[in-house]
Amino acid sequence: MRTLLFAAALISLAAPAAAQNAGQIASAQRGASCPGCNLFQADLTGVEARGRNFSGARLRQAWLTASVLNAANFSRADLRDVDAYGGVFSQASFSGANLTNSSWVGAYLEGANFSGADLTGANFSGAQMRGARGLTQRQLNAACGDGSTELPGSLSIPSC
Repeated sequence: MRTLLFAAALISLAAPAAAQNAGQIASAQRGASCPGCNLFQADLTGVEARGRNFSGARLRQAWLTASVLNAANFSRADLRDVDAYGGVFSQASFSGANLTNSSWVGAYLEGANFSGADLTGANFSGAQMRGARGLTQRQLNAACGDGSTELPGSLSIPSC
């Protein structure tokens, strides 16, 4: 009996805490808003949709590579471990979002709002963020970039 309980415990640890929602992912892939959705590990590569609402959504480990999501609302969203390589997020809101360990290499983030966002371990190498709002030096000290990362004002970012 103990062996069976131990095996069941191991299986429960291996399964994701909250599995992705295939219907919600399909909707988001078609460019629909999806506030509060579970888009865990969703492949949203190349999605083009202006002004969509993903506030409070779980996008952890999602692919936003080459997506064009201008003016999208990602406020309070879980964007941990996201890959947004080369994405375009002009005027998007990341207010209060968790971007821990995400990759924004080569992303266009002009006018994006980062007020209260957690940027710990985020990679902004080559990102264009000169017109970004709500960024603090403290946030950027927890992230990294490179010599081609463009930031507002006198802000700086450590090298990756």
